[in-house]
Amino acid sequence: MRWTNPKLHLPRGRCINVSIHHLHTIPDSGTDGRERRFRTKDIKTMSVNSVSLSSSHSVSKTTVPSITLIPNHGVKGDAHAGPTVQHRPLRNARPSDVNLRQVHLMHAEILQQVSKDPATGAKDIVLKPGQLGENITTQGIDLLSLPKDTRLLFVDRKASRQDAPTLRLTGLRNPGPQLDAMKKGLKDRFLVKDSRGVVIGYMAGVMSVVEKGGEIRPGMDIVVQKPATNLALNCI
Repeated sequence: MRWTNPKLHLPRGRCINVSIHHLHTIPDSGTDGRERRFRTKDIKTMSVNSVSLSSSHSVSKTTVPSITLIPNHGVKGDAHAGPTVQHRPLRNARPSDVNLRQVHLMHAEILQQVSKDPATGAKDIVLKPGQLGENITTQGIDLLSLPKDTRLLFVDRKASRQDAPTLRLTGLRNPGPQLDAMKKGLKDRFLVKDSRGVVIGYMAGVMSVVEKGGEIRPGMDIVVQKPATNLALNCI
């Protein structure tokens, strides 16, 4: 994906969050901590499409009926769960660092976009939920456009919102070379470049930490709580 805004000049290697869907905000009073809800033009409900986990450090995860979030830990039974960093390259370098990558989320609309050849627009690969390593596949919400420290509440319509499992967004995922093993050039489809070909953003989903535990299942609604400060997500 190439971004050709001539007015945009960012330092090489800087990572920003990039929106691929136009989002509309239901007005509220601003920075008072009240909930904000978003929706895309074509999908009115923000919800969980699929959930996945893997006990090994494989690229892909297996879809399951539900996952259990553990506070300050991650997804129960998942290889990337833990209070300290579990991503192997980071763990090898700084094993005592706090784990800001406990739960990986990606919206299904990204999978649809990157499954198409950038040159022709024709679909040339089938990407299923969990295949790119995300724990939660969402729909109807542009995760990449949300600021750092946004909270996502996963709401069961039959339960109180006060008991909703909650994630806090911490950063963007940097797509790894393993993606090219699925299809040559796939990694490049997750890179956003300016008119000079410099990478200025990534679209491989967002990372988060668990603030409130509980069970998450496909079909649950998602409520967005934006922070008072509007800081962009960066790669972590």
